[in-house]
Amino acid sequence: MTAKSSTRAKYKESAHYVNNKEFLAALIDYRAKVLEAEEKGEAAPRVTEYIGECFLKIATHLSYKSNFINYSYRDEMISDGIENCLTAVQKFDPEKSSNPFAYYTQIIYFAFIRRIQKEKKQQATKYKLLENVNIEDIVSNSEDGNADVNELVEMAKKHVDQIDPKYR
Repeated sequence: MTAKSSTRAKYKESAHYVNNKEFLAALIDYRAKVLEAEEKGEAAPRVTEYIGECFLKIATHLSYKSNFINYSYRDEMISDGIENCLTAVQKFDPEKSSNPFAYYTQIIYFAFIRRIQKEKKQQATKYKLLENVNIEDIVSNSEDGNADVNELVEMAKKHVDQIDPKYR
């Protein structure tokens, strides 16, 4: 076994490996079934399990990239990516491109970006709410105004000050 074929074998065994040729063949077959159903006036058939697994593998692997890995809502990002792929599954045209892996990776990438923006807006809203609430009054009315509470107040103020002005 050569080094090149050994490397190829490792990728095929990987949980996140998507064979682009097999993926393309499955999409072409699915597209034919969709066109056939449209001609008969029927609803589009369900996406095959293999195509769904490919979407999951692409989204999961992309979520391990350094610019996405540290988000606590990575599962939501993956779900958004898969949902967008399922919405766009019929839009892939094998006559225009023979690289469905790249096409769906881009769709998932932008779904991740949209989720991050959405979460940042929600976070900014939470901090804006904190900014409008007088935390010091709440703390002074608590039973014991210990140092831990003061640290919490300082941390909250610091986070509010760091909010990107475009989200305010």
